[in-house]
Amino acid sequence: MQMARFHLLGRLLPLIGAFFLPGTALAEETAINGANTAWIMASTALVLFMTLPGLALFYGGLVRSKNVLSVLMQCFSIAGMATIIWFVFGYSLAFGEGNAWIGDFSKVMMAGIGKETLSGDIPESLFMLFQMTFAIITPALIVGGFAERMKFSAMMIFSAVWLVLVYLPVTHWVWGGGWLGEMGLYDFAGGTVVHITAGVGALMAALVLGPRKGFGTSAMTPHNMTMTVTGAGMLWVGWFGFNGGSALAADGSGAMAMLVTHISAATGAMTWLAIEWIRFGKPSALGAVTGMVAGLGTITPASGFVGPGGALVIGLLAGIVCFSATQYLKRVLKIDDSLDVFPVHGVGGILGTLLAGVFSATSLGVLSGYGFADGIETMGEQVYVQFIGVLATVIFTAVVSWVILKLIDSLIGLRVSEEDEVEGLDVVDHEERGYDFH
Repeated sequence: MQMARFHLLGRLLPLIGAFFLPGTALAEETAINGANTAWIMASTALVLFMTLPGLALFYGGLVRSKNVLSVLMQCFSIAGMATIIWFVFGYSLAFGEGNAWIGDFSKVMMAGIGKETLSGDIPESLFMLFQMTFAIITPALIVGGFAERMKFSAMMIFSAVWLVLVYLPVTHWVWGGGWLGEMGLYDFAGGTVVHITAGVGALMAALVLGPRKGFGTSAMTPHNMTMTVTGAGMLWVGWFGFNGGSALAADGSGAMAMLVTHISAATGAMTWLAIEWIRFGKPSALGAVTGMVAGLGTITPASGFVGPGGALVIGLLAGIVCFSATQYLKRVLKIDDSLDVFPVHGVGGILGTLLAGVFSATSLGVLSGYGFADGIETMGEQVYVQFIGVLATVIFTAVVSWVILKLIDSLIGLRVSEEDEVEGLDVVDHEERGYDFH
């Protein structure tokens, strides 16, 4: 009888605790985390801020004045188009359960997702919105590869189809429970998903369209470096949400991701600036901001797995390697990737994804990171997985992007006429001018 009383008391105590101290007794149940939710809400705004106005201004200042509005319009329009696709079915195909290759249609138009539905300990609506901002900026990055010569209609069709056929599958492979994630690929915030796909897509666009009229013979200098530097500053600030927010928590992992992001950006900028100073005699603002973006793009896949020492090395290598890639692509290969998307984002994403496998090791002293993926015990194994992720993403993106571009070109044509290119896309596509002085 006495034992029965103790047993009954043992069962009643948790209920009594739940009545008087609900915060402690119900903590075991999954509940919304206010701090994490607030941080991801802020991060979502920061990542959208990277595209509008950050990337738009960064790219807009780099083109000639007759094309500035066209670039701003392309970034703005992609943001609207990608939002609708992501809401209707994109999120479902990227993050629905599906299989190893693609998601399913279980979350079409957010079916079954309400205010109380959680993804981890944050609202799933917020997770969906945070990931939407990544789906917005990725095709917007490709704009730099075909700037000043692609039809607006062709740009919209290409961006929409590319988002569906390239971005959604790769996102599922890496973050949505697909085969690369299962292998143990380290991509914290988008080295493969964002930067490699965008860089390779831009390279394919540059190759299929061909160079701008006068490329290699006429000066095509940025028309407004003030605009570009302003946009670059917005990118730097917004990247804290891009990488820090990818921890999906207001914790030490997110804080460290922010720290290593800042270190790599600063080191990339100073490295590029120093190379220019030594090689050309003067450091340029364009070089400083391009090096900064290279540092940011390269640290992105590694940001949640490496320490500050590793970030310093990654930023240094980003400046050196991406500078060399930029010079080689334009001067040797004569490829008009107008705003250096592939040598900065593509090469940086490849480099950073591979280096994530190196500097995540815990045996590198002051350069150590925070360990390899589950089931991986050596640096060689982790780098091998990283290499497979890079190779698969590059090949898949290149083939699908090329097919999409060729198909659109055969149907409606990709490129404006030579006369329209000379006049400028602001007037030709939009009947407006970026600058109208009276």
